[in-house]
Amino acid sequence: MTETVLPAAEWTQRDDLAALVAALDPAGEGLVRYVGGAVRDTLLGLAVKDIDMATPLEPPAVIARLTAAGIRSVPTGLAHGTVTAVLASGPVEITTLRRDVSTDGRHATVAFSQEWAEDAARRDFTINALYADPKGLTVHDYFGGLADLATRRLRFIGDPEQRIREDYLRILRYFRFQARFGSLPADAAAEAACSALAPGLKGLSRERIASELLMLLALPDPAPTVARMAELGVVAVILPEADPAALPPLIAAESAHGIAPEPLRRLAALLPADPVAAEQIGARLRLSIAQRKHLALVAARPAAGHGPEDAIRPLAYKVGREAALDRLLITGGDIAPLTNWDIPQFPLKGGTIVARGIGAGPEVARLLRAVEARWVSEGFPDDARINEILGEELGQP
Repeated sequence: MTETVLPAAEWTQRDDLAALVAALDPAGEGLVRYVGGAVRDTLLGLAVKDIDMATPLEPPAVIARLTAAGIRSVPTGLAHGTVTAVLASGPVEITTLRRDVSTDGRHATVAFSQEWAEDAARRDFTINALYADPKGLTVHDYFGGLADLATRRLRFIGDPEQRIREDYLRILRYFRFQARFGSLPADAAAEAACSALAPGLKGLSRERIASELLMLLALPDPAPTVARMAELGVVAVILPEADPAALPPLIAAESAHGIAPEPLRRLAALLPADPVAAEQIGARLRLSIAQRKHLALVAARPAAGHGPEDAIRPLAYKVGREAALDRLLITGGDIAPLTNWDIPQFPLKGGTIVARGIGAGPEVARLLRAVEARWVSEGFPDDARINEILGEELGQP
């Protein structure tokens, strides 16, 4: 059988990675391999963001060898065998080979292993169980991941139902990876297992669900996958309020205007045009206060069938550029008025009103609001017109 070698990529030639490998495996005994996404994405010719390594060395030995080589380490997940090496070009996670001892659908109890195949067997998909030797970049494939990668087939390692019962988050990971790497038709056994076991997602933390959902929505075109998730009953479990039909027109609008995908915008499109409901859903998903506020602002858009937004620049002044842009893209509005336009700052200050003979207090605040409202409605005129508006509100020439 022909040996597969990882193509030379910029990250494989990093000096700090070479120093890390030398620290962990000074005698070249094969004690460390690259694993997972870095291997998979390099084989696909994609940019690599994160680098993970696997080793039969246990965490204390990893830390000792890094310390001896002058490489700073952080014990990011010792219970699961993970140590992070802090390198000049970015952190690298080093995880001891593992095998599952028990699982409960959310977390796994693991034991350290000396066998690469055991470590590969506990991973979720065949395309994620690919390892590469740092020295010669030879790829090690234990479950047919290379063949699946070549045909863009996303397949669980072993029995799909068993793998999902180990961690129900794998349902959402399946659809995210299917949207990114998979081809159609999808693996029937995987889809059947995801559909049958979807109720198990209710036992996961909302944070884990939200994280996976937003990563899916950040992909170039997740609409077909979200629609399929709805057909299989998955969306009804994690986001029962969602309307998958709202995604395709939004994604088309983003593409037409050359606007980058934004997962929160796409989540907002899926949700009802109801600020209270959007806020409640954001809270349920444990989103940040800023994210929840943004969802509520975008949800204040016109409901489907009620036409696009009017008064675009006043809208942006009121809710902010990003919320206005999201609302326009979702409702099919014209975003041209926002192009190369900076939201102005209302220049009138209370001191100017006081100087016109109004005592400090509620009347000053009322006048500021009245003048600002007219300034916005007139299209943000210059200071001369603001003074005229103020005079009109004061009844002064």
